[in-house]
Amino acid sequence: MIETGNVTMAFTLTLLAGLAMGGGSIISFIGKNTNKKFLSASLGFASGVMIYVAFVEIFMESRESLVEVYGGSKGLWVAVISFFLGMIFMVLTEKFCLKENQEENEEKSVYRMGVMTAIAIGIHNFPEGMAIFTSVLKTPALGFSVATAIAIHNISVGIAVSAPIYYATGSRKKAFIFSLISGLVEPLGALAGYVLFKSYLNEKVFGILLAAVAGIMVYIALDELLPSAQNDENHHIATYSMISGMIVMAVSLMVI
Repeated sequence: MIETGNVTMAFTLTLLAGLAMGGGSIISFIGKNTNKKFLSASLGFASGVMIYVAFVEIFMESRESLVEVYGGSKGLWVAVISFFLGMIFMVLTEKFCLKENQEENEEKSVYRMGVMTAIAIGIHNFPEGMAIFTSVLKTPALGFSVATAIAIHNISVGIAVSAPIYYATGSRKKAFIFSLISGLVEPLGALAGYVLFKSYLNEKVFGILLAAVAGIMVYIALDELLPSAQNDENHHIATYSMISGMIVMAVSLMVI
């Protein structure tokens, strides 16, 4: 049922998407103080990519699969419920992330923010790895678009993880390691997806997982990327970058 070539492609794309966080970390070393406009633009761009792919590509693919299994009305309901269950899953995972201590000095506060961001992103990367894996097995072209979207997102969050740690410690090595480890959780998610679902992958499971993945991606974009991008009065930069991300992804999907 599952072709070996597709499994290899799934792990490869997942690994590359995870390593993109290391690339984002390197970008954060361009200057001692991160360019906040650049950070806002990159986070806004990533949010546009993720939102567009989630709604236009992943959710529609999920709905088609579930309508084929359950019929029109029931299939649509299953897709919608699965979409919001993906969001609920992300809400629950965030309960594991510690809050910033308001009494800490600036450097300790920024360092804590970086570490907690790394932990949070690591938690998020686990289902993202499953998302890429599942998408590639469903349709390689779909998997490629999902991997591309997540890789762009990972470059941005790699900056978000690395920049505060670099600012607080002055250590490029420490900032890079935190960012890279967080990104490498992604292929672990793909491995878990393979072990857990390899015997059960069918149109129904594909459809439910893809809808949940769409919910996860939209939640990350709306709860993390856009709010971070719009800090420091960079509202318009974030918005224009988000639209640019949607345009780039729309064009790339048409040529795939």
